[in-house]
Amino acid sequence: MDKTRCDWCGNDPLYMDYHDTEWGVPVYDDKTLFEFLILETFQAGLSWITVLRKRENFRRAFDQFEYKKIAQYDERKFNELIQDSGIIRNKLKIKAAITNAQAFMDIQMEFGSFSDYIWGFVNGKPIRNSFKTLSELPANTPLSDTISKDLKKRGFKFVGTTVIYAHMQATGMVNDHVKDCFRYDQV
Repeated sequence: MDKTRCDWCGNDPLYMDYHDTEWGVPVYDDKTLFEFLILETFQAGLSWITVLRKRENFRRAFDQFEYKKIAQYDERKFNELIQDSGIIRNKLKIKAAITNAQAFMDIQMEFGSFSDYIWGFVNGKPIRNSFKTLSELPANTPLSDTISKDLKKRGFKFVGTTVIYAHMQATGMVNDHVKDCFRYDQV
């Protein structure tokens, strides 16, 4: 018997696996939170499946998302990334990844971890929505507006409210699986 899933993942095996194993699962690990943040910033204006198909290339190109290394990237590394056809070669987004790694570490210094900072917006617990259809899911919320503004104030780039809401969904800060999805009660 087929499982009922959120409609957005369609029948693409990569999308289905991501939906079934990662999307909406609460993430408290700083390195994984950083990976999703960077991938979401590269996704801005594109489809998530585009980024997902290039995820392993991103991991390779960006040193497995070791933010301490990324924060130190120089012009040589920047130029290397611009030439890497395995990733999305947007100069502003690549620069933003470096800037965001630096700002990420500043937050760690201030709050002890990025996880403590970001999860503090939801008191450490996922928001559980109860949408019945994909069309009910918002692209952003007042909370994602607040987080976006705070991150921008702290120097982050490409962290608009829609990017931040997608990050919240991906990292389980909000459970936006539709109610009849088999993952709704699991996450």
